[in-house]
Amino acid sequence: MKLIGLMFHNLLRNPVRSLLTALGTMLLVFVVTLVWSVLSFIDQATAERSENVKGIVTERWRLPSQMPYQYINTLREGAARESDDLRPEDYMSWTFYGGSLEKDPARRTLDNSLFAFALQPEKLNTMMEELDSLTGTQQEEFQKVVDRMKETRNGLVVGQSRLASLSRAAGGQLGVGSRIKVFSFNYREIDLELEIVGLFPPGRYDSSAAINVDYFNAAMDAYPLTHSGKPHPNAQRSLNLVWLKVPSQQALVDLGTQITESPYYTSPSVKVESSSSSVGAFLEAYRDLLWGARWLLAPAILITLSLVIANAISISVRERQKEFAVMKVLGFNSNQILALVLGEALILGLGAGLLSAGLTYLIVNQVFGGVAFPIAFFGKFYIVPDALWWGALVGSLTALVGSLIPALTACRVRVSEVFSRVT
Repeated sequence: MKLIGLMFHNLLRNPVRSLLTALGTMLLVFVVTLVWSVLSFIDQATAERSENVKGIVTERWRLPSQMPYQYINTLREGAARESDDLRPEDYMSWTFYGGSLEKDPARRTLDNSLFAFALQPEKLNTMMEELDSLTGTQQEEFQKVVDRMKETRNGLVVGQSRLASLSRAAGGQLGVGSRIKVFSFNYREIDLELEIVGLFPPGRYDSSAAINVDYFNAAMDAYPLTHSGKPHPNAQRSLNLVWLKVPSQQALVDLGTQITESPYYTSPSVKVESSSSSVGAFLEAYRDLLWGARWLLAPAILITLSLVIANAISISVRERQKEFAVMKVLGFNSNQILALVLGEALILGLGAGLLSAGLTYLIVNQVFGGVAFPIAFFGKFYIVPDALWWGALVGSLTALVGSLIPALTACRVRVSEVFSRVT
């Protein structure tokens, strides 16, 4: 215990150096925590599930996928034709609808634009990732939103950050009950008047929106009435993808075979893949970036952190050579001096790492509401609870690695050489 007390005393002897080293450690732990949190979230999203598996049906040869909406009539049954054929447990279709509050293309900005999933309202809390696992008060509140959307044909559910952007663009405060008109840029002349009926829970869908697919389809069906009976150019290409829920990976494989071999889907043909594989395909464009973050950026930060601590401890050891010599004269052995120097670095690294991770968790998640880093369908990333022990581990290990050589130097101090230089 006396040795531990001496460690704290030595750290406080030069508070400025200790503080600067701690701040440097905290900054680098902060960056590592952000990088690892994003990578951890992506790893979870691309991990294969063993139960409650979701598959995605898309057009086989075209990206983005564009299928006739009529495909949903058979896809929701898994293309089953016989009574003993496989059928999915649940389904949901997505039609990507993009528009803006401004009709003039020259005046469209990111703030006044809206990207929405046109889907079946009742599927919001049974098929949407993360929304299907809400619990407690959050589940009850979102169920009310779903109920309002089912009752309001032109209802819009929107994420909080997207609503804030739309409010800025509209020059006023938009909220639940507000009405907006959206001019589509991917379905020409399919302009929709929408009523905001609720918000997505904070998190993954902060920048997203959802509308009733029946309302969208009604607008598409009405198009020929004002265009001499001609259907909309995208009338047969309005279904982008279909989600199917099955109990296991093997069930998905069997259902995928049943769908791809079905005569229902010949023009265009379709493919079936797991949701994790689909997310992986979207992340392919970021492959080099993510590889660099995992295998170049994070290791480089850890090495830099070790060097920062090594430099600070080395300076301290050089300044205290006489002190170490006196300690040996007083009976301290080399192992005790080694433990003293390593302990000082460990206390500094552990404390700074744990504090940095804790502050990062609170500030990023609670104050800023996540890290805005849009990839695939992910709008924001959050610091995971594991970051608390990550910070402590990173701070401790880098402190030990960085202080090892200075500590060995300290315990090898020769009393005769040190006092021979004293005049």
